[in-house]
Amino acid sequence: MAKVHTKASVQTKASIKPVAGSQNRVVVEASAAEEKTKGGIIIPDTAKEKPQRGKVIAVSDIDEKGNKPSVKVGDTVLYGKYAGTEVQLEGKDYLIMRETDIFAIV
Repeated sequence: MAKVHTKASVQTKASIKPVAGSQNRVVVEASAAEEKTKGGIIIPDTAKEKPQRGKVIAVSDIDEKGNKPSVKVGDTVLYGKYAGTEVQLEGKDYLIMRETDIFAIV
């Protein structure tokens, strides 16, 4: 099982540890969906888009090829609209995705 880097400043009740396998895995807590447009129009729940930005909560240590991840705990990242697998743990929503699903570190 791969080791997970965590920051002391990141407080989560759930213990999440991604396993690397063939590629590094990342656990991301998605940002909240936008409530209003820039013009001030309130967006109803049915029209809100899935967020494509989130904060890295945990990262696998190393993959089977010996590659270390380029993202770290606490990074804010941009990822694809359909990236990762959604999981809910202790009332919080998380995404577990491959590091290659991440487009950019903001």
